[in-house]
Amino acid sequence: MAALTFSITIATAPANAFGARDDALIDYPTFSGASKTLDRNGTADLITSSGRVHQRILRLSAGGFRQAGSAWDRQKLDVTDSFESTFKVYLHHGAPGADGIAFLVQSEGPRALGGWGGGLGYRGIKRSVAVEFDTFQNTPDPSSNHLAVVLGGNPDVHNTVAEPSIPLYGRPFLARVTYDADTNDLRVYVQSLRAGAEEQLALEDNVDLARQINDTEAWVGFTAATGSALSKQDIYSWSVQGFGA
Repeated sequence: MAALTFSITIATAPANAFGARDDALIDYPTFSGASKTLDRNGTADLITSSGRVHQRILRLSAGGFRQAGSAWDRQKLDVTDSFESTFKVYLHHGAPGADGIAFLVQSEGPRALGGWGGGLGYRGIKRSVAVEFDTFQNTPDPSSNHLAVVLGGNPDVHNTVAEPSIPLYGRPFLARVTYDADTNDLRVYVQSLRAGAEEQLALEDNVDLARQINDTEAWVGFTAATGSALSKQDIYSWSVQGFGA
């Protein structure tokens, strides 16, 4: 499959936590230069993608046995303001793939890393809200291709779960997570990168982020893990943008 290509622009940040009146709060069209702004734990690393076009990407797991990785932007986010996070994902390598990735809002800290396998790298991160993109069916899961909102770092209990119409494994896709701080409405959209594909609302929940993480500011980023089934789990681009009054 041809490599994905993106231009490079890294946004500058204010000294304090980002608010919704800012435009680009986090902006990684590629992850070039991200070593200075992105804390990485476990197996998470910044690498150069292979293929005809080379670019810097965030690899959360490298396809090894029982791996777990996490990455957090060093600038904290004000979760009392509305925002949206958009990222391009490619989960690939083995068959079947495992276990998936999660987008997290958490107040544990920039070294936070949870359990491998079905823990998706966030099990045990208690002050967190996770949106998981799960590619392996463990006991509590509806399928090997599902989304879920998980509270308190416990992936065995889904606050909300849904099965998207596109495959999460084996093909790159675009995800967008939106949060309305006034209504606590959390939505997850997915879109295939095939020509002509349209974005689809795949999951919706109502979650008070500040209450769940017991703080008004949070680290945001990603976790991923493998178990006995393996996967390379890559983020090609990532942005967070504020919206609202």
